[in-house]
Amino acid sequence: MTISASLRSPCPPGLCICGRDPLLDTPGSDVRILLLTREEEKRLLERLENLKDLADLERLQGKMFDQLGIRVLIAPKFGEVRTVRGGIEIEVQDLPGLCRKTRKTIPAAIRRGLENNPQVAFDLLNAHDLLRGT
Repeated sequence: MTISASLRSPCPPGLCICGRDPLLDTPGSDVRILLLTREEEKRLLERLENLKDLADLERLQGKMFDQLGIRVLIAPKFGEVRTVRGGIEIEVQDLPGLCRKTRKTIPAAIRRGLENNPQVAFDLLNAHDLLRGT
């Protein structure tokens, strides 16, 4: 498979555990994640920080999976939800080629988006039946 688009530049040796090189060396491997350049990552993070509504968040989750293979799971934590930071669990599943830094910045950007627009957080909680009785 020949990739004509630009690929993400490699991380400094020893700093990341993304497995970029083995991914490129394996024929037939899914290299969509390497299409996420640093500039595109900045655009993605900005988009995640400026969520409009829950449907927008779900649409972005679908696009990240379809275009890059990144699966992001978002759900309320077990127990009482007191804050957006502590009450909602955001998990980026492991993916060969996904940079360690990116794996941390995506959930942080989603949390900032939920804090910027609390209605999205309320809708997310309501989608999981946590606000049913209020």
